[in-house]
Amino acid sequence: MAAPRHLPIRLSGVIMPVSIQDLDALRALTALFKEQRNRETAPRTIFQRVLDILKKSSQVVELACRDPTQVGQLASSLQLITECFRCLRNACIECSMNQNSIRNLNTIGVAVDLIFLFRELRVEQESLLTAFRCGLQFLGNIAARNGESQSVVWLHAFPELFLSCLNHPDKKIVAYSSMILFTSLNASRIKELEENLNIAINVIEAHQKHPESEWPFLVITDHFLKSPELVQAMYAKMSNQERVTLLDIMIARVMADEPLASEEVPVFLSHAQLLASTFVDQCKIVLELTSEQHAEDEEALVIIRLLDVLCEMTVNSDLLGYLQVYPGLLERVVDLLRLIHVAGMDSTSIFSTCGYIKAEGNVSSMAEGFKSHLIRLIGNMCYKSKDNQDKVREMDGMPLILDSCSPDNRNPFLTQWVVYAIRNLTEDNCHNQDLIAKLEEQGLADTSLLKKMGFEVEKRGDKLILKSTSNTP
Repeated sequence: MAAPRHLPIRLSGVIMPVSIQDLDALRALTALFKEQRNRETAPRTIFQRVLDILKKSSQVVELACRDPTQVGQLASSLQLITECFRCLRNACIECSMNQNSIRNLNTIGVAVDLIFLFRELRVEQESLLTAFRCGLQFLGNIAARNGESQSVVWLHAFPELFLSCLNHPDKKIVAYSSMILFTSLNASRIKELEENLNIAINVIEAHQKHPESEWPFLVITDHFLKSPELVQAMYAKMSNQERVTLLDIMIARVMADEPLASEEVPVFLSHAQLLASTFVDQCKIVLELTSEQHAEDEEALVIIRLLDVLCEMTVNSDLLGYLQVYPGLLERVVDLLRLIHVAGMDSTSIFSTCGYIKAEGNVSSMAEGFKSHLIRLIGNMCYKSKDNQDKVREMDGMPLILDSCSPDNRNPFLTQWVVYAIRNLTEDNCHNQDLIAKLEEQGLADTSLLKKMGFEVEKRGDKLILKSTSNTP
């Protein structure tokens, strides 16, 4: 008597056997699900059969975890598991019906448990990594634009899956687990991250190690930076290298072509408060860079990055007003400029004025541009702010700024930032204009510099008048 034949099923005109028992059949199904029309007509029974194969094959993996002598028997099971994940991954692409059907079979729980087993296997096999990667891709696809699936993935995966995958040595596993995190996060789950800060910090580390991967970067920009509470908690716990990475991403966001959206402004005002407070409290740490042997000081590098972020934030009109009146910030910047200026008089100091660039490329040292950025920040904070203009004059900051115009290879565009700062300091401020005129008469203000600023000094009787020239740049 002939063996019974399996009844075929039809996917958009393509016939597939009901029995899916071998690797070739799974591969054929995976290929079919690359087409949207096939995904949309797939019967739920197919996913149950794929899940059955997944469960059966996972038993072999579980056995290998308990008994290392069984690792050699994994090859065929890993191939089947990989193809099951690929099949389910493809089936979920832009098809909420399949996402729901697969989720309702508890496939997500099976997949996460299997990934945990992969983590326990102490073997270096490319086939294991491939299965691991495909499992994560499936979780990412079933959660994409599907709130219910995101909840189930989060329930099963958080926090263990992220703790084990975000610092995995395989960069694809790091990327795919970051994709799952990006897809699943929302406002309430961000709160859970505040109690599991290691996950958030692992994302920062992932971006450090794999800057070419977009998923860790997107998690930070689209989720972390939207939560000032999380950023503040992370910042307190991170290493200095991780802080620099986070600050670099903040700079990139503030400088992006797309301006901050209205809902982002209050969030970035909170970030500005954190950064300004940290700078005011810790900025003098940068003075530890007074000799070349401290050029790798990570704590000082954080201060340098903080200054960079504050410079960019004060370009934004929504953030400028807050930072202009932040208690102690302007005073601290002027004081630090004075200390850096004095330190620069020592030819051995990393802040000294360099008439040349050393052959080993010392111009790229950490201190490059620091003095320029201090003057830039002073100029920004004095923009249309008479209170700040007066404050800088009262602190004897204007002669200090003018005295910073010597050619300095460590500070590109230093003269331009001096010109910019003095213009903002003297705009609609007669007292500051009078001071500049007196400094010029005493030889303390370079006449050529004043011309670059669009000013010249004219004597009218006993008074010196600073007036605009017709060739204002």
